[in-house]
Amino acid sequence: MAVLGPLVDGLAAGSIEVVDLTAPLHEGTPILLLPEPFGNTWRFEREEISAYDDRGPAWYWNNFRTGEHTGTHFDAPVHWVTGKDGDDVSQVPPRRLVGPAAVVDVSDQVAQDPDFLLEVAHLEQWQERHGPLPADGWLLLRTGWDARAHGQEEILNADENGPHTPGVSVACARWLAEEAPVLGIGVETVGTDAGAAHSFDPPFPCHALMLGAGKYGLTQLQNLALLPPTGAVVVASPLPIRRGSGSPCRVLALVER
Repeated sequence: MAVLGPLVDGLAAGSIEVVDLTAPLHEGTPILLLPEPFGNTWRFEREEISAYDDRGPAWYWNNFRTGEHTGTHFDAPVHWVTGKDGDDVSQVPPRRLVGPAAVVDVSDQVAQDPDFLLEVAHLEQWQERHGPLPADGWLLLRTGWDARAHGQEEILNADENGPHTPGVSVACARWLAEEAPVLGIGVETVGTDAGAAHSFDPPFPCHALMLGAGKYGLTQLQNLALLPPTGAVVVASPLPIRRGSGSPCRVLALVER
């Protein structure tokens, strides 16, 4: 059955829209901040090599440095101790970088409670309305948090007790890791876990349970409001860094209009 031809035709005609789910990467990109004595990722930094000048009269280019987990990025299993024997980002099969998306919208709940946690019951209710979660697909959690992506303080939403950001409960993370057919979770926050997840048992359950199960994470997504609950296809393209625990990536969604 021919499918690529109609796909190309749909893209050209506009009946298939490409939605960019990626936050632009720049010097002001917010990052996750861990307390001492833990190490932290580098912010995005750039150094100009030449800009159509005597250093290079016909070309503009830069050096840059940043962490693997800066901005919109991909978490590979080896990122967490529970997945240390799993795939690094270069070993993730290309087939698993493309898959259907289930968009679960909890933005109303998060507007009332920034510490909102997704529970299995929420997903059961979603499936009653929209059908089962897609096999080898992505669960994309829409919280409305991408509205805060312009600033470090806004996206972390921290006080003396730590960050207050939405995420997934321990029971739900375990269900996603062990029972759900999805290959990973995508979120709008700086990490796949809730701000209070350091105090959970186990701590950071999305990382510990999902990466330990050979599944993946996508963070700091945006424009999830432009996606339907079902039917979109996600293309996540991290850099294939050997022994990389993750990578900034461009995440796109194909949507029929």
